Amino acid sequence: QVQLVESGGGLVQPGGSLRLSCAASGSIFSIYAMHWYRQAPGKQRELIAAITSGDTTTYADSVKGRFTISRDNAKNTVYLQMNSLKPEDTAVYYCNAALGLKVHWGQGTQVTVSS
Repeated sequence: QVQLVESGGGLVQPGGSLRLSCAASGSIFSIYAMHWYRQAPGKQRELIAAITSGDTTTYADSVKGRFTISRDNAKNTVYLQMNSLKPEDTAVYYCNAALGLKVHWGQGTQVTVSS
């Protein structure tokens, strides 16, 4: 079993930056593929960034060039560095760990981009 706890969300002005963290416990973190999803009010949850156990990264077009996903296996933590934030980035951000059919979710952290 994997437990995930996100942190780092908050209120930021357009153009600002935030770094989200997702701390994992309870299993072998390094072998999991890790993902960041987000869900805006009234919209479906969408995958925005992923990192494999081999550190290959992929991004949704909406965040490419602005967001960076990374992982620190020694700390059992995955990060999402978010730069040049826009009001449309406002959403609840969720961390996800996946290994085969095993999928685990965090509780989410709110990010609000507003002046």
